[in-house]
This record gives sequence, C-alpha cells and structure tokens, in this order.
Amino acid sequence: MENSTLKKIMYALIAVTVLLMGTLAYIWYQKTTLVNELTIDKEELTAQMIELQNDYASLSSDYDTINSQLDSSREEVSQLIERIQKTEATNRSKMRQYEKELGTLRSIMKSYIVQIDSLNTLNKKLTADAAAARREAAESRKREAALNKTVEDLSGQVAAGSVIKARGIKIEAYNASDKVTDRSSRVVRLLTSLSLVENDLAPKGPVRVYIRVKGPDDILLTNGTQRTFEVNGEPMICSASREVDYQGKEVELSIYLNDIPEYVKGIYTVEAYTEQTMLGSSELMLR
Repeated sequence: MENSTLKKIMYALIAVTVLLMGTLAYIWYQKTTLVNELTIDKEELTAQMIELQNDYASLSSDYDTINSQLDSSREEVSQLIERIQKTEATNRSKMRQYEKELGTLRSIMKSYIVQIDSLNTLNKKLTADAAAARREAAESRKREAALNKTVEDLSGQVAAGSVIKARGIKIEAYNASDKVTDRSSRVVRLLTSLSLVENDLAPKGPVRVYIRVKGPDDILLTNGTQRTFEVNGEPMICSASREVDYQGKEVELSIYLNDIPEYVKGIYTVEAYTEQTMLGSSELMLR
C-alpha cells in the first residue's frame, strides 16, 4: 500500500517537473524570439538612420544659413546613431524615442529640400531677371546713344543750316572822282560788296560783317577804324566792318576801306566774315 502511494507521489512530481520544464522552455523561447525581433528592429532603425545620414551628407546648398543648419542636423543624426548602437535592443521605450527622433529629422530634411529648391528657383529667376535687366540696360544705352547721335546730327545740321552765307563777293578800287580804277596810283579807297543770302533758319537781328584786306605783300591794310572780332573763338583784326539788319531775307551791302596811305601794284585780297564763319573772298589786280 505504501509503495503504491509513493509511486503516485513520484509520478505526480515527475509530471509537475515536466510541466515546469515545459513552461520554462516556452518562456525562454518567447523571450528569445522577442529579443531577436527587437534586435532586428534595432538593426532596421540603425540602417534607416545611416540611410538618413547619407541623405544629409548628399544635401548641399549655396546659402550659408542653410549650410549651418545642415551641419547641425548632420551632427544630431551622428549622435543619434551612436545612442542607438549603445542602447540595448530590449529597451523599447528608448527605441520608440529614437524612432520619433528619426521621424523628426526626416521632416527637417524634407523642409531643407523644399527651402533649397525654392531658393534655387528664386535664384535662377533673379539671375534671369538680372540678365534681362542688363540686356535691357544695354539696349537702352544703345538707343540713348543712337538718339543722342541723331540729336547731335540734327543739331549740327540745324547749326550748319542757320549759318548766314554770302554770294557775289567783289572788291573794287575807286579814284577821287568816285570812279572804278585799276591804277594803283589813283586809288583812294576800296569797296567790298556782297549779298547775305536768304535763310529762314538764321537768327534774325543785327549782323556785323567784317572784311580783311591784304596787299600784295600779304600785310593787312588797316586804318583808325579797325577793330578786333572772333570767328569760332579765334581773334582777328579787321580792316573795316559794317552792321546790317538781317531778317532772313537777302541783304545787299557795301563796305568801304578809306584812309590807306598808298596802294602799290599787285594783287589785293579781301576776305569777308561774320562771327559765325568766313563768308568768302575775292581778289583785285592793281597796275
């Protein structure tokens, strides 16, 4: 009877032992499986962080502010990878925290990409606008230069067209009887005659005509009525002059040269001027 009871107790203990061992084996299996899964999760998280690190490394810009921010984010990624590698895979709270930080860093990188793309687009537009502005400025300068040249040409044409001109310039010698002569010994005065031609563009009002008479020795003939004048800024001495009222219509005029002590044989030359220009010249032969 006792042996039967002992056998039952022994069988019961064996059954309990087997059951405990099975339970322990199951718990160990579950734990091992969980650790393996967590280890895989950690490896995947580390791989994602390394991939993100490579993405940050390939990201660059031409803007100092963004480059500084990128350097800071790259440092955060490197530090996070180090923390993941040092943390046990079974520390699930830490792993969930790292996953959140990974998501945040990804979002930050996307914002960098958007900023860089926007700035690059804006920079291209500004560059294109600047190039267009430079081209427009160059074209504007060309148009302005062409316009100035046209205005200058027209102004020159108007200025040239406004100059009073003369025709029929002639010099004659007169004797004491007020008759034309070519005998040098009988000459008492010289007479220069000319006509200021019609010109509606010329300024209206008093115009003084100057004559310069030179003898055969090329010396200017002068008397007490001589005066100085300028032609285009060049000072000259005249032999005689006369002022007339010019209103754009043709004006005939004569200028006498008197009180010259003597005349010699040879060719006498007269040049007529206004203060704008030389009107012309003529010659007289005395014998």
